[in-house]
Amino acid sequence: RRQKKTASHAVMELENTKDCSQAGKPLFCPSHPTEELRLFCEQCDQPVCRDCVVDRHRQHSYDFTGNVIHRHGDALRELLKSTQQHMGTLEDVLGQIDDMGSAVRSRAEAVATEICLFASGYVKAIEEHRDRMLKQLEDLKVQKENLLHLQKAQLQQLLLDMRTGVEFTERLLTSGSDLEILITKGVVASRLAKLNSIAYNTHPSVDDGIQFSPQERAGQCCGYEVFGAILNKVVDPARCTLHGEDLHSARQNQLTGFTLLCNDATGERMRRGGEAVRVTITHKDKRDCAVKTTVCDNGDGTYHISYSPEEPGLYAVCVYVKGQHVQGSPFTLMVKNKFREHQGIFHCCTFCSSGGQKAARCACGGTMPGGYQGCGHGHKGHPGCPHWSCCGQVKENSECLGGPPSDTSQRSLLRTV
Repeated sequence: RRQKKTASHAVMELENTKDCSQAGKPLFCPSHPTEELRLFCEQCDQPVCRDCVVDRHRQHSYDFTGNVIHRHGDALRELLKSTQQHMGTLEDVLGQIDDMGSAVRSRAEAVATEICLFASGYVKAIEEHRDRMLKQLEDLKVQKENLLHLQKAQLQQLLLDMRTGVEFTERLLTSGSDLEILITKGVVASRLAKLNSIAYNTHPSVDDGIQFSPQERAGQCCGYEVFGAILNKVVDPARCTLHGEDLHSARQNQLTGFTLLCNDATGERMRRGGEAVRVTITHKDKRDCAVKTTVCDNGDGTYHISYSPEEPGLYAVCVYVKGQHVQGSPFTLMVKNKFREHQGIFHCCTFCSSGGQKAARCACGGTMPGGYQGCGHGHKGHPGCPHWSCCGQVKENSECLGGPPSDTSQRSLLRTV
């Protein structure tokens, strides 16, 4: 207390400060160390002393700390309450996260078990499907071998009979007397004629047409969809046929086409696609004129070929399967000129459609008395039914047969505008 700088400080014994709280200790202003902070500046939102109010906070509103502590304390309590609510929410969310982590681990373990069961079942189904296909392949091989053995035995027997007959006949002709030859001629000739009349196949009765298609759907096995099938049928280009209403005729700049039906060597239809089909359409008079074709594989043994010729004339069409001509290929195609649309109107008569104009004419050639140059009901030249005014055709959906009208006829014929 004798020092000037610490004369105003509060001093107490050390023994009294051991358990003493610092809450009641007065706080002094940093700018004015001798003045205690007892006031609160509302504008600056900070505690001040009396010297601060006189100096820097002269124009500011202020009040004693005891008067404003309740208001500011309530605001802090509201913020504290809101913060405590957020803390509770965060604690709940953290608990949910822990629970979800446990659920994710449990679910992953369950799904892993399902995957293992599915994979083991799928492997079992594939193995069973494999064994079934191998059994089918073995049966098919045995069947083909049996047919070949049967054909071989029959041909060997026929060859033996022929060899015996030939040797007997040769020995008869070389060693037999004239009388012996004449006596046995009938029997020997009958035997040789019978041997010559026996029909036999000059090719093996079966082929090696055994293929495996891994993309072929094979139905279900043990509840799983499996793929892969043995294909015994092989396409025969000579047995493939062409179908279509406009197979030999087409229109200029009009999309048309035909269908290719693929069959095997026995004539039975192929039930799958994937064959190498190639189609060429070339002009017979213009070597550099070819028509672009589009081949659509329907996947059932049929192929649709579409094209749109740009120039009229006679074309040669070639259809190949595996590089060989199909049945009916090559064939000729006549491309006609572009379909001519009607330029007139489809009416009953010029009298009705023109509103009674005398100068209106019609391509049907009908005339009416009284100076009418066109047709009417029941008069000479009237077709007796609705017809086109440009060419006289009685079919509404038809091609116009009339030529390009001249200047005079274009003015006289009744036309749509």
